[in-house]
Amino acid sequence: MQNFIFISPNFPTNYWKFCSELQKNGIRVLGIGDCPYDQLMPELRGSLTEYFKVSSLENYDEVYRAVAFLIYKHGRIDWLESNNEYWLERDAALRTAFNITTGFHTDDMVPVKYKSAMKANYDKAGIKTARWHIVDDYDRCKAFIETVGYPVIVKPDNGVGASHTYKLSSDEDLAGFLSEKPDEPYIMEEFVRGTVHSYDAIIDPNGTPIFETGNVTIDSIMDIVNTNGNSCYYIEKDLPEGIRDAGRRTVKAFGVHSRFIHFEFFVLDEDQKNLGKKGDILGLEVNMRPSGGFSADMFNFANSTDVYKIWADMVAYGSTLVSSNDKEHYFCCYCGRRDGKNFVMDHDAIMQKYGDRIKMVQRIPKALSGAMADMMYLVNVKTPEEKDEYYRSLLETY
Repeated sequence: MQNFIFISPNFPTNYWKFCSELQKNGIRVLGIGDCPYDQLMPELRGSLTEYFKVSSLENYDEVYRAVAFLIYKHGRIDWLESNNEYWLERDAALRTAFNITTGFHTDDMVPVKYKSAMKANYDKAGIKTARWHIVDDYDRCKAFIETVGYPVIVKPDNGVGASHTYKLSSDEDLAGFLSEKPDEPYIMEEFVRGTVHSYDAIIDPNGTPIFETGNVTIDSIMDIVNTNGNSCYYIEKDLPEGIRDAGRRTVKAFGVHSRFIHFEFFVLDEDQKNLGKKGDILGLEVNMRPSGGFSADMFNFANSTDVYKIWADMVAYGSTLVSSNDKEHYFCCYCGRRDGKNFVMDHDAIMQKYGDRIKMVQRIPKALSGAMADMMYLVNVKTPEEKDEYYRSLLETY
């Protein structure tokens, strides 16, 4: 029997489904988290052979001792994952310490966590990226900006999501940013006028995708976080071939195997000097874990499938018999509405209008609301026109 340690299996809340499918495949699932056992969802408790509570997942020594105890009690660990960007480096450190071979080790982290280091692999894949500069002093940053022009984007070179990401449009913005910049490496990139598309896939042990889909972000996550705006994105009804090709080349260039991944690309909205023509695809960043929030459920709704089972099958067997090729596909649309806005449609009106097309309605946990807003509605629709009308209706204000 394989032993699988799942770090923080209770967050996000839908991750119990990964554990459940692993258990159904005959894998012993061992959880480590900081939530008291009796506060775990019953479905999660039923999927775990054992749960080790630590006082803080931030305390590496404590988590290390938890892994050591589980090895002592249950034997060699075959897999250790959190499927969470925040713990990606912690997962790698624990795999390195305990020689768990099914995943990244510490030495693998730089090219998959540092945005500047990702550039070389994008180049290897034949995919262009925005020009960049590691933030240092005013004069050198200004020299870079004189080459690419304002605006520029600055963000932590090793960061999670869009936190602490800013758009600088003037010398005054640059000087202000440098005066308050945290003491950590930042990358500066030329501004790309494009729409963010993703390539989301489950990759088997041989580096071959066994499930593929993608999403489109309507408003930039940076703007949502910085302006406290609404949050809108949707899962593609059918993955565009250009994104599929770019995603597969990126998988190969980064040497990915045995993972759920979320790769982000720009599709240019217009011709942009030195970057390309309208419709060209540029690399943005790679994320070696599933897309966050409720995306996994949205993949299921859009593709009439079960990505939790596909992923668990990959872990247990290296492949899956689950396919969505012969199933009906939809646009699965996420609309996160921010509290305090005067929306024309209230909750009851939304529920009445969209009826059985609504797949999920939920308040967003505070830990996720910065990027995902406060109240979310998921619907399946069949046409681009229905998709556009849905967003217009839900976001219209007085």
